[in-house]
Order: sequence, then C-alpha cells, then structure tokens
Amino acid sequence: MLERGLNNQRVRQLNRQALLRLVWRYKRLSKSQFSQYTGLSIPAIGKILQELVAEGKLSHSSENLSSRGMNSGSYQIPPQGDYILCMNVTPRSIESQLCDAQLSALGDFARQSIEAPTPKALLAAIEAVWQRQRQRWPRKTIHLALGVHGQVDPATGVSQTMPQAPWREPVEIKYLLEEKLGTKVKVDNDCVMLALAEKWQNPFNRKDFCVINVDYGVGSSFVINGQIYRGSLNGSGQIGHTIINPDGLPCDCGRYGCLETVASLSALKKQARIWLKSQPHSGQDPDSITSAQLIAAWHRGDEQVIRWVEDSANAIGFSLDSFLNILNINQIWLYGRSCGFGSRWLEA
Repeated sequence: MLERGLNNQRVRQLNRQALLRLVWRYKRLSKSQFSQYTGLSIPAIGKILQELVAEGKLSHSSENLSSRGMNSGSYQIPPQGDYILCMNVTPRSIESQLCDAQLSALGDFARQSIEAPTPKALLAAIEAVWQRQRQRWPRKTIHLALGVHGQVDPATGVSQTMPQAPWREPVEIKYLLEEKLGTKVKVDNDCVMLALAEKWQNPFNRKDFCVINVDYGVGSSFVINGQIYRGSLNGSGQIGHTIINPDGLPCDCGRYGCLETVASLSALKKQARIWLKSQPHSGQDPDSITSAQLIAAWHRGDEQVIRWVEDSANAIGFSLDSFLNILNINQIWLYGRSCGFGSRWLEA
C-alpha cells in the first residue's frame, strides 16, 4: 500500500531506513543486492549509501561479494563501533550477552539470580552487570539494550507494570540508567524482543506469527503483517494474565486464576514445594527445588511431575486456542526453559 502525502525528504528517509534494515538483517550487501531487495535504482542506492558512510552509520569494503561483472565492493555496519550489552531482566534473574557493533556475541552468555525487593535494587543489579563488562573493556563505550518482564513503554523506557515484582509503581528505567551510567539505554518488553529476533534472524518466519515465552512467567508477543502489535497502552501480549479459572489461585497481578498460576515454572515449583512438605521422608528440601530438577523428574517419569506439567501444558493450549483463532495466527514460536520438557510437553 502506498503512503499518501509523502514529500521527497520523507521518501529519502524511508529509503535510508530500508537500507539500514537490510544491512542489519544480512550483515553485508553490495549495491546490486540493495537494489534487488528494494527495487531502487543503483544510482539512487549509491547516493544514500554515500550519505550513510559519511555519517559513520555504514562502512565500505572493497571486498566483492560476486565475481561477475563490475562490482563496487560491499557495505556493512562499522565493526569498530560501540558495544551493546543485551539483558533479559526480571525481578529474580538477569540474563546477559555482550555484543559488538554488528550484534555479534562477545564472550559467554550469562545468567544470574538476583534479589530485587525494590526498583532501586533492580537498577543496582543491572548496573553491576554493566560495570563488570566496563572493567573488562575499559576503552569501549558500552550501551544497554534491556528486555524487561511486564508492560513497558518503549518510547519513554518506563517499566509500567512488572507483575512478579513486589512493587507496583512504574520505574523510569531508561532515564535513571542513562543518568547514572552516561550511556544510551533502550528498553522494551522481553517477549517483544524475542519476536523482533524472530522477525530479523529467522528467514522462514511469516508476516503473522506469535512468540510465547514459558519460563518464570508466561508472556507473548504478536507480529501481524510484519509489525509488532503493541496495543494503544503497550499491553498487548499479556497472555500470562488471562484468567483460565476465576476461582483459582491468587496471581501476582492481583487477580485470581491467571495462566501464570498454573503454567509457569514458578507455579510448577510452588506445586512441587507444597507436595514435598507433605512428604517429610522424601529427603528433599522443598525450598531448594529448581526448574532443572523439575525437568529432570519429568524425563525420569515421576508421576506427580507428569500430572502437574501436563495440566500446565493443557492450560497453555487452551489459552492459545482461545485467542489465536481470533487473530488467525497459525505460526507459534515457543521460548523459555519450559521447552526443556521436550516433545511430550509440546504435544500436550
């Protein structure tokens, strides 16, 4: 569909954005490849690329990507640019991965448990991870990209609601971290980040798909017609807080019987703790049960765990059937540690 009322400056801006999107997806492209993907002429492509190189947003290499015909080299994101520390943040854990300017991984992926009874404690935990990388790379500028549990306003970088946190007030994560660390910070919902990763990195995805993250909580994000669907208040995708049993257990969001109270790893561990406390001769500490132990018990065929996990899988399926049929989305990508339950869990 053509956009109405576009002037030449706006068209040029959209074309610049299209070229940058392509180079982020394919990493390195020639002028002819840019032309092939966009339909723009090579002279028009050349002018835009010249501007982007002059601004430092792209770099040019004399390396040819094809041995056929005339070739003017290739273009890529400058590899010598600033680093980006990517984090997945919940009130109980932080997962982190340092990346170079081209978003290629540097070092190892890390996951650590945290205790964050207050927003200040959560911000301090994020800062500590950043400071460790800063010490390792003292000469590099390291920006932050945060995927945060719960409802997030990506424009302001405010965590609006974090249902599993002990606090209820909004937290200005972007502003507070930028003021404290003196670096650029991008903040979005964790499941939106997963959906964007599928959009950009998976060449087989469709224009319409859904990402479900079944881990400490249950979250989701929808891509419709190639775009993230957020809703007017950035609340789209809160599948974990759809009510499946009005008379069910209380949820951290304040309601009763949400999907998270049945299907998340937190809910499964809670069931295991309650059961173990009724089995004093089991020899296992109820308060030390881990997700890895639950998954191992499932694969060993533990009858109690099988019943709990199958009930949780059925609840997820019921919820998905209810709203994905309405949206007519037929491709679902599952993430999270619950995927360790394997194919039997998926079938259930």
